[in-house]
Amino acid sequence: MPSFSPFRGIRYNAEGGHVDDVICPPYDVIAPSDREVLALRSEHNAVHLEVPRARDGVERYAAAASLWRRWQAEGVLVADEEPSFYAYRMGFRDETGRPRQTTGILGALHLEPPGRGILPHEHTTTKDKADRLELLRATRANLSPIWALTPAEGVSALAETSGPPDSRATDDQGVHHRLWRLRSPAVIEAVSEAVAAHPVLIADGHHRYEVALAYQAEVGQGGGQDRMMVLVVELSDEELSVRAIHRLVSGLPAGFDLLGALDRFFEAVPAEAMDETILERMAAEGALGLVVEDGTWLLRPRPDTVAAAGHDLDSSRLDVALATLPAHDLRFQHGWDLSTAAVAKGEAQAAILLRPATVAQIAEVSRGGERMPPKTTFFYPKLATGLVFRSLDL
Repeated sequence: MPSFSPFRGIRYNAEGGHVDDVICPPYDVIAPSDREVLALRSEHNAVHLEVPRARDGVERYAAAASLWRRWQAEGVLVADEEPSFYAYRMGFRDETGRPRQTTGILGALHLEPPGRGILPHEHTTTKDKADRLELLRATRANLSPIWALTPAEGVSALAETSGPPDSRATDDQGVHHRLWRLRSPAVIEAVSEAVAAHPVLIADGHHRYEVALAYQAEVGQGGGQDRMMVLVVELSDEELSVRAIHRLVSGLPAGFDLLGALDRFFEAVPAEAMDETILERMAAEGALGLVVEDGTWLLRPRPDTVAAAGHDLDSSRLDVALATLPAHDLRFQHGWDLSTAAVAKGEAQAAILLRPATVAQIAEVSRGGERMPPKTTFFYPKLATGLVFRSLDL
C-alpha cells in the first residue's frame, strides 16, 4: 500500500501569502507565448524554474538550478520549519459554468514501480520524460506536484481548515488556488493512514512519476529521491472535473479524403454550426466530432470499431482509425474552441473532438492494470506551480 508523508515545503516569502504574480501552470500546458507573459510578470515567477531558458551563457537546466539556489539564499523562497501536509483547494467553474471545488492534500508519496500501491492509467511519450529528467537532475526538486486519486473516504474532510490560507493566488483562467499547512500530529497520522489503506491512481503527471522512478534508479535509494510531491484527492465525481484532450491532424497528402477514410470506422452525420453546445451534442449522440475546412460532422463509432478498440474510450476508438491513415502528424489540444480554431487558421487539416473519459472509466482501467492511449484525460483545473516546492535535500 502507498506510503504518504509530510514534508518541509519551500514557499515564496510573500506578504499575506499572495503569490498571484509568481505562480504558473505546469510545464505541459505552457505555450511559448504564455511563457513569455509569465516571465515578464515577475523575475521570480515559477516559470523560470518550470520551463527554464538559458541565461548568461548557461544552458537552461543549469540556469534553473542556479535560480533555485539563489532564490533560497536571497530569501525569496523559504523552507517551512517542520514537515507538514498541505491542504490545497481550487475553486473554479466547470465547462457548463457551474461553480466547483477540488480539495486534496499535498504530501510526499513513496516511489514504487506501478502496479500494486500506485496505479497509472495512461501511456507516456519519451520526449516529455527526457526534459523533466534533465530538470530533476539539475534542481533536485519537485517543482510541481502530480495528481493522484484515492478511493479512501474522508480525505476531503481531513483537508477542511479554518482561518486564512498560508498561500493564495488566482490564475489567468480565474481559478482560485488556496493552500493551508496541516501540522497537527493527529491530522498527519490520520492522513497517512487513510492514504495507505488503498492503492492510489495517478491522475495527472505520469511523465513526472516515471521520471522520478528513473532518477531514483540512477542515483540509488535512501534519500529524498525516494519520494515525490503528490496531491491526493478523493476518487469522487464531486471532487473531479475531467475534460477531453482533442486531436489535431496535419500532414496528410493534398486532396486526401479524410471523411471518406473514416467512413469505414464511423458513421458521419452532418453537425450544426460549431459552438459551445458541441460537447453536449456529442454526448447525446455517443459520437466524436470532426472539424475540417469545409464542414463539421458527428462521428458515431461503428460496431466493428467498438469491438476493435482496447477500451470503451473515444481515444481508443480513434486510434483504430488513425492507424490506417497515410503518414500524418498528430498533435494534442485541450479545448474544443482552440481545436476548431487551429483548423480555421490553417494550422491543422482536421480537428477530431473526443468526449472525456469518466472517473469510473479511469478507475476501471487503472485497477485492471491497463493503460489508456497517451493524452486521453485532461484533469481541470491544472495544479499551480509555485504554491509550494519540495527539495529532495530537506
